[in-house]
Amino acid sequence: MKADLIIRSNSIITCRDDVPLEIINGYVAVQRDLIIGVGGGEAPLEYYGPDTRFIEARGKTVIPGLIDAHTHLIHGGSRENELLLKLRGASYLEILKSGGGILSTVANTRNASRKALKEKARHSLDQMLMHGTTTVEAKSGYGLDLETELKCLELARELNEEHPMDIISTYMGAHAIPWEYKENSRGYVDLMIEKVMPAVAQQGLAEFMDVFCEEGVFSPEEAKILMQSGAELGFKIKIHADEIIPLQGAELAAQMHAVSAEHLVAASDEGLDAMSKAGVTAVLLPGTSFYLMLDKYADARKMLEKGIRVALATDYNPGTCPTENLQTIMTFACFGMKLSASEIIKGMTINAAHAVDRAREIGSLEVGKKADLVILDAPNWDYVVYHFGVNHVDQVIKSGTVVVEGGRII
Repeated sequence: MKADLIIRSNSIITCRDDVPLEIINGYVAVQRDLIIGVGGGEAPLEYYGPDTRFIEARGKTVIPGLIDAHTHLIHGGSRENELLLKLRGASYLEILKSGGGILSTVANTRNASRKALKEKARHSLDQMLMHGTTTVEAKSGYGLDLETELKCLELARELNEEHPMDIISTYMGAHAIPWEYKENSRGYVDLMIEKVMPAVAQQGLAEFMDVFCEEGVFSPEEAKILMQSGAELGFKIKIHADEIIPLQGAELAAQMHAVSAEHLVAASDEGLDAMSKAGVTAVLLPGTSFYLMLDKYADARKMLEKGIRVALATDYNPGTCPTENLQTIMTFACFGMKLSASEIIKGMTINAAHAVDRAREIGSLEVGKKADLVILDAPNWDYVVYHFGVNHVDQVIKSGTVVVEGGRII
């Protein structure tokens, strides 16, 4: 097999599953969109062909493409007007109850044109790609009605076809209760079950469904009803669990065999034990704890000790973590959660791949996996986490094609 591309580096981090972090001095060989060889030393001559391209990355670090396993990609407007409220001590739920927060973004999203929403999301995807993200999970949830939810999911599908990034869609109509159902939350649950979720499933617009199980949003009982209905329609299950208070969201994730439970800042020990036994991946969002000034982060160390697979993500959204940059999240994961550099890279590659049910295809540099790689202008991985606040990306290879060079999209 002749390689179209061979990358050589003395710092290749494979991120293989269930093994200690492996760093090799060698090569990665790519044919079309797949990895056909990874090893130490020089690439075997059998990979060399007349058209083989070589990238010399010695002195730089090569990693799998980063995977952002939790974002709210498509939305209208922004919420910088809430900054002062936060600084004055208003909580997330207080802002939501006053008509701000998610509901203000819902209004902006409903009123925005398809073109405006798409271009805003495309710009965010460009930012993600330039910072090393090659796959992103994108939740809906800023429409909260049939028309707008379908519109946002349709735009995500279009962008997945047009943009180099892979977009994995999640239906999250259960993100908040819209103002028209303020006094009738059960009526909104029924709307999702009877009309919206079947339409999303019928059109194949989302692979996953998610629900915000939190005080003042959806109760565990409502969340369970929604998750059961979603599973019956063929959706894989996710849950925003125990973000603000312990509400048995982690326990519910285990009971419903969710692929992932996300946030988990206030998860109970019993809930974490249940997640461990059920094999539910934890998706932790340290940038959100930082931005909301919670003075508390999800207990990643405890989760790892319990044998839970821990993924890390941005939670990119307009109100609680407005950043597309996973490199920024590395800083919060290190200094807020006290995670090591090796735990962080696993959390943004192979563990994140498990969180979106793609571990057989992406998340590590192994033969047969998609050729998604990032070349970092850094001598080792620890240096990337240590030297924060800059973009370390030199090149991004997506499905075997160089799409970012010199830190810019080409």
